[in-house]
Amino acid sequence: MFERLSALENELASIEAQLADPGVFADQEAYVRLTRRHKELEPVVAVSQAYRQARDDLAAARELLVDATGPDRELLRSDADDSASTMARLEEELKVLLAPKDPNDGRNVLVEIRGAEGGEEANLFAKDLFEMYSGYATRQGWRLEVLSSTPSEMGGLGEVTFLLKGPDVWSHMKHEGGPHRVQRVPVTESQGRVHTSSATVTVLPEAKEVDVRVDPNDLQVDVYRSSGPGGQSVNTTDSAVRVTHKPTGIVVAMQDEKSQIQNRAKAMVVLRSRLLKAEQDRQAAELSEQRRGQVGGGGRSEKIRTYNFKENRVSDHRINFTSYNLDKVLHGHLDEVVGALLQDERARQLADGG
Repeated sequence: MFERLSALENELASIEAQLADPGVFADQEAYVRLTRRHKELEPVVAVSQAYRQARDDLAAARELLVDATGPDRELLRSDADDSASTMARLEEELKVLLAPKDPNDGRNVLVEIRGAEGGEEANLFAKDLFEMYSGYATRQGWRLEVLSSTPSEMGGLGEVTFLLKGPDVWSHMKHEGGPHRVQRVPVTESQGRVHTSSATVTVLPEAKEVDVRVDPNDLQVDVYRSSGPGGQSVNTTDSAVRVTHKPTGIVVAMQDEKSQIQNRAKAMVVLRSRLLKAEQDRQAAELSEQRRGQVGGGGRSEKIRTYNFKENRVSDHRINFTSYNLDKVLHGHLDEVVGALLQDERARQLADGG
């Protein structure tokens, strides 16, 4: 580990020298790449240097202990114990910092929510989830941009696709993908019985044009008139856009904007993100499993999380997490749930040796 840390310190010094070169600043692509790497290395090197200082302090205290007597000996022994404790703590921090990085860290996030099982109640729950993430985004200082949405007849959402932009968006949102289950008395239930419904959440890393280059010849672009709930026309011009990526069969439709150009631009954001995720899955030899692992069939038995209104309970079934503050969670107070998922991820990384 320490040979690797020495190499990282040298790399950081080299990057800082390059960033001081005006020629690098003129090359924006190189500048962005170097600053991103600098941000990754800086905390690792800081902890590494603190560890080395603690190690030197421990060695010095032990050397002085050989000839020390009386109160000086007790003081030096205390200093040695403190240094050893600091080294142990910093070593654990280094294991986490040196764990393999998620290739999507630092990216913005594309989120798709769809009502699944439960009819209109599933659409109403999809809207609840959207509002939950909206509240969470506000508390995190992220920017939310809705790309498309399909309202349902009773005020829910058949589907909604939106971008989240801000620091640490991917690391905090990547575990949200999967079927979410709700247990409550629906507004459509006249007998007061609790029903179980579900909505699916898909979380994708946003892809830039430099990440995924799409050949225009691989695209089929169709335009049509926008429609609202029930299929009624809400626009007199052909502003809605449907983009089909012929090699993969991925289809993205956008109709929220009044301009074909704007709808096409949004469709390309979604298309590139889906293509990036598909390529990452392919490289990991999990092409279909990862997306099905998030979305599944939308069935109630495949849930990752349950929201029980009667008990004011939210349970994440992947980590056996349960909290009785569902009302706060639905208003965007997701820190406890997300924190537990991140802690579980770190624990698994350490158990695997980083």
